[in-house]
Amino acid sequence: MSATGSASVGYHVIPHDDSHWQSQWHSKDGFQYDPIIRNHYTSSRTTLPRMTNEPRLPLVVPLTPAGRGAIAALLVAGPRAVELVEAVFVANSGRRLAEAPSDRIVVGRFVQEGVPGEPLVARRIADDRVELDGHGGAAAVARLERALVRRGAKSSSWADWIALDEPDPLRADAAVALAKAPTARSAGILLDQYNGALRRAWDALRAALEGGQIATAQSRLALLRGRAVLGRHLVEPWRVVLAGAANVGKSSLMNALMGYRRAIVHPTPGTTRDVVRATAAIDGWPVELSDTAGLRPGGDPVERAGVHLAQDRIEAADLVVWVLDAARPGLSRACVVGREANRSLIAWNKTDLAPMPADGPPGLATVAVTGEGVESLLAAISRRLVPEPPPPGEAVPFTAEQATSLDRAATHLAANRADKALRELTRAASLRSR
Repeated sequence: MSATGSASVGYHVIPHDDSHWQSQWHSKDGFQYDPIIRNHYTSSRTTLPRMTNEPRLPLVVPLTPAGRGAIAALLVAGPRAVELVEAVFVANSGRRLAEAPSDRIVVGRFVQEGVPGEPLVARRIADDRVELDGHGGAAAVARLERALVRRGAKSSSWADWIALDEPDPLRADAAVALAKAPTARSAGILLDQYNGALRRAWDALRAALEGGQIATAQSRLALLRGRAVLGRHLVEPWRVVLAGAANVGKSSLMNALMGYRRAIVHPTPGTTRDVVRATAAIDGWPVELSDTAGLRPGGDPVERAGVHLAQDRIEAADLVVWVLDAARPGLSRACVVGREANRSLIAWNKTDLAPMPADGPPGLATVAVTGEGVESLLAAISRRLVPEPPPPGEAVPFTAEQATSLDRAATHLAANRADKALRELTRAASLRSR
């Protein structure tokens, strides 16, 4: 089975430029879960929550990601929002926007110096909130935003805006992280947090402490802390490094894992001098794969520099796949002496030329040039990175600040300071990461 393909079958690597994801995740610089963010700001709620920090100036907030698009949405929010929009918008009906029923779509045009121009659609969500939808080109969006700013508005990123608008800091942080999620699986977990999974778990933990249920609190705390490592990699990819001696087939295995030719392959030892990286999804988890220079003494200055880079990448890796040559087991094994077993996998390559040695370290048999064993290796990588994926709807801490707070609370509990653990969790739940 090919290593590149649908995310729903087997353990696949999906390059981030795959057109399947592009059709659902729209962004010039990556992926953004735009529909959730847009709906948060523009839903037709009868009573909109008051902003936690009311802006003194009306804000102009882009709701669609940067890049090309057919339609772009802007939110104008704050005092005089309707008045501000009326200065740059004229309805085709001739009626004022302030007279239109709430949540009614009004079709009109963008007005510059009294002259109607490009088509524009306005929707008055509330007296202090108006959505504008117009041409999605970057120049058109910039013109509209500049016109609003000239009339007294202030530009704001949607991430800054949500910090003002969302009363729950955990939900606000989830919205920001969700927009950066590089895979559908990551987005699904972050969407659960946006919908309250982490807030419910956090409040339940605090309630246990308030009620003196220390054993229950410790159990809940351990569960959340155990998921914090996964949470920090829902946006930032896991770093997986292919390492080993020269000419063992690391670059060929990198290409086999990716499903396309990412690294240069040549029989001359030391061909790879720099670190070759590629981002992908393995079983839905975001991963950055790195092919490194072969580890061997000597070589020219450029090759030695490449070996130093490789060693740096190995030190910083979340998981190191040590690639060994089944046809030259003695040479290969020297590279993995002293390896950390908990963050290492062994891949015996070229097992079409020789079997895995009985006296060698246990590992997986692969043939990079044919793809044999690649699916098993991908499955092993996924299991090592995420041994116990959380069930749908479960709480997963996803920021470094959340993880630090949970660690501090655990330290307080271990020292019988339940009151300080409660204060720490209460403090963290009210902080905004931005």
